[in-house]
Amino acid sequence: MTSNLRILGIETSCDETAAAVVTRLEDGSAVIEADVVLSQLDEHSAYGGVVPEIAARAHVDALDTLIEEALARAGITLADVDAIAATAGPGLIGGLLVGLMTGKAIARATGKPLYAINHLEGHALTARLTDGVAFPYLMLLVSGGHTQLVLVRGVGDYERWGTTIDDALGEAFDKTAKLLGLPYPGGPAVERAAASGDPKRFAFPRPLVGEARLDFSFSGLKTAVRQAAESIAPITDQDVADICASFQRAIARTLMDRIGRGLARFRETYPDATNPALVVAGGVAANKAVRMTLDDLCAGYGFQFLAPPHHLCTDNAVMIAWAGLERMALDMPPDELTVQPRSRWPLDADAKALLAYGKRGAKA
Repeated sequence: MTSNLRILGIETSCDETAAAVVTRLEDGSAVIEADVVLSQLDEHSAYGGVVPEIAARAHVDALDTLIEEALARAGITLADVDAIAATAGPGLIGGLLVGLMTGKAIARATGKPLYAINHLEGHALTARLTDGVAFPYLMLLVSGGHTQLVLVRGVGDYERWGTTIDDALGEAFDKTAKLLGLPYPGGPAVERAAASGDPKRFAFPRPLVGEARLDFSFSGLKTAVRQAAESIAPITDQDVADICASFQRAIARTLMDRIGRGLARFRETYPDATNPALVVAGGVAANKAVRMTLDDLCAGYGFQFLAPPHHLCTDNAVMIAWAGLERMALDMPPDELTVQPRSRWPLDADAKALLAYGKRGAKA
């Protein structure tokens, strides 16, 4: 399929309600015609995390209006789109139901094809929209629910090389912030506090460093933060800053080892790759310490370091629309309107679930 393609994208997997209109041109490039995201931060901040029922109700209240706004910004109607793409998983089942059922209803009413998109695939393919990166490449997904290192061989062709065996990295940031009395979301709060802290004051552990496997573990690091805070209680603002800076330093050193081994494995797997790339996605990708670590690491291994703009790293409907466009351009068949949402949906269907971890970060 070579003609221009336009898709309406819908994203409701967690606590952002989003709609977007994206066009894929004949040369494979993209035009983002509309990108609308409504954050639910205020609704959840009082609880220190996302409350699934509140999130689902907020999606119901906002989604229709956001779709109308996205179409208006693009200057089109539903008749002008070629297909609908909606997140079908993984994520909070209530939110997924809202978005996918809305996508189904629009597809039924307009006769347009529906693409039920894996949220993780949206993240995996975003760098192709922003930077035109060629297959194969490595993706590091770091968010509140996921920490994975994935080989991206093509659209629908993924191999998970590493995942967390306990907490996702974003979850570790959020729990550390909550422990220290910092506001939600925890990632930005920890980063702000760390800016005035001493990163060498606390010698926090670096889980799994030195091990050949490419998995991650952050639960022990979180425990070490709690123990450090308890040992010097009552803690001052400077203590909080020092703990945050030391926590970020431990994260950076851990990623240097884990991702460094992944880059070396990629080189062994694809020795003829002339311009290999590491793509980072997810909310934690906005953290400056994480980005600097990965940028330096890639430079040392001769890799491109690609981090899409922040608004395309976090949950958004542009990436969902683009994933649908990638599939449509390859003439992959759309989904039946009987497709169901999936709270867990592995990007790599052959990856084994880890017995030590029951959350979406390892299995999804």
